[in-house]
Amino acid sequence: MKRILHVLSTLAMLIVLGLAAAILMPRAYAGMIPTPLGDQQAQAADDRAKIRAMLERPEVAREMQKMGIPPEKAAARVDAMTDVEVSQLAGRLNALPAGGALSTQDWLLIIIVILLVIILI
Repeated sequence: MKRILHVLSTLAMLIVLGLAAAILMPRAYAGMIPTPLGDQQAQAADDRAKIRAMLERPEVAREMQKMGIPPEKAAARVDAMTDVEVSQLAGRLNALPAGGALSTQDWLLIIIVILLVIILI
């Protein structure tokens, strides 16, 4: 009986010490760390260069000419864009699939057709 009381008193003391330590510990506060301005400007310059390279491609220039937009005017419009607009446009250009890329749905359809052919033959 004494042993059980000793274990319970030790356990209670450990719990009290643990709670006291938890209450007395200082709290940590997390916040956003801003990106240095130089990195943002470098990224914006890279994005502008990507967009200009896209506009200089012959097929893009030809399509823009069909729509009545001269390449010089398009380049001037890119230069007039804000860094945020340039970043958004470059992100959209990077997200576009290359010609001939198959989506997940296309792959699933192909696999289902192949399986059906194998099963039926």
